[in-house]
Amino acid sequence: MRKLFVTAMALALAIGAGAKEKEGGIDAKMMEQLRRGYTASAEQKAIKNALASTSIATLATNSENLAMCDTHFSHKVKTQGITDQKSSGRCWLFTGLNVLRAKMIDTHKLAGMEFSQNYCSFYDLLEKSNLFLQAIIDTRALPFDDRKVDWLLRNPISDGGQFTGVSNLIMKYGVVPKEVMPETFQSNNTRNMRTILSLKLREYALALRNAKSDKAAASMKVDQLTEIYRILVECLGVPPTEFEWTHRNRQGEVVSTDKYTPKSFYDKFIGEDLEGNYIMVMNDPSREYGKVYEIEYDRHVYDGENWLYINLPIERIKEMAIASIKDNTAMYFSCDVGKFFNREKGTLDLANFDYASLFRTSFPMSKRERVQTYASGSSHAMTLIAVDLNDEGKPSKWMVENSWGAKSGYKGNLIMTDEWFNEYMFRLVVERKYVPEDILKMLNQKPIMLPAWDPMFAPEE
Repeated sequence: MRKLFVTAMALALAIGAGAKEKEGGIDAKMMEQLRRGYTASAEQKAIKNALASTSIATLATNSENLAMCDTHFSHKVKTQGITDQKSSGRCWLFTGLNVLRAKMIDTHKLAGMEFSQNYCSFYDLLEKSNLFLQAIIDTRALPFDDRKVDWLLRNPISDGGQFTGVSNLIMKYGVVPKEVMPETFQSNNTRNMRTILSLKLREYALALRNAKSDKAAASMKVDQLTEIYRILVECLGVPPTEFEWTHRNRQGEVVSTDKYTPKSFYDKFIGEDLEGNYIMVMNDPSREYGKVYEIEYDRHVYDGENWLYINLPIERIKEMAIASIKDNTAMYFSCDVGKFFNREKGTLDLANFDYASLFRTSFPMSKRERVQTYASGSSHAMTLIAVDLNDEGKPSKWMVENSWGAKSGYKGNLIMTDEWFNEYMFRLVVERKYVPEDILKMLNQKPIMLPAWDPMFAPEE
């Protein structure tokens, strides 16, 4: 027993000695220096005691910025009603449909209406399943540890996305009013459904990779998608192929009652080429401006389009946003919504929280540096609907219509200062007619292909 103890001690000493000899670790001398950084001063004790029982956000709240900001906006798009995505990652879909809803309400003089997000979600998840399975077939010859295969298996499906999904799905499947295919518990609470779908898709991926031929894999995929379709029907309902809808004006009077297919309904009440009429622009200072970028596999439909965008300075993006708002046209907008966000007031303002004073340090990284180090990126999509311009025609603040319900934020909206917009706005989708000719010409470039796993291009939820 004593021999075992002596042997163990010798081994421990040898390991300790080896650790001391290896540079880069925290040795005793460095640890002593680190410990001297906390002096137990009255200030440090007070902060330590406060942090032990109170959230950082509460302690960092800037008391000098507690008053509600001015809610007047010089220019605002006419919208009606706030939507609620509940516990789902469908902000991109709610945002895209809200842009179209504002147009339909204004054009056809409706009191209000809402498109069925559940209808589009059904086909989104079905198409994403097919995208994943076909990508597995396309990469069957690659080893498991290939970066592309690894990325696919790590990300079989989500209910997040971006505007390309809105345009491809609607142009292929149309839309229906919300009352025709209402939400279900699973559409409002998607986590468990996503887990089940991911498990099945990974199981199917193994089978497809082991298939005897691509032809056999293609046949197998149809059977797999049949099973996925059944699961989606049981979770979300049967998507209608025909329905009856009554068109009423703002006074509630019946204009017409007709039968529609989802495509004919879209053609009659919107009738817009979503794939050709909209341009996505982005402000990513970590990449060269004036260039067109494409993200591999960043699409919702296998036979659809990859996400394509023009990278521009923030001032050029503001020009287009202001022109669109002045013309009563809402836009798909995405940003890093969690930064400096006061949930009670519904404001996004760099002055909302003073983390530097609380921790007696500084946070000097630029937007470019935050992107490069994964400290910031687009996380949430909303509908840009308002701007407040000063006497010189410059924006002082902006407003977005959110999809977190009417009780969240400022009457369901979020208000952001122009300074916050500069730092945390990333993407905007704008109609071609508001895009200057020199920017449109940039689309003639051959896009620079970026990998699907680029962290800036995680789906918006």
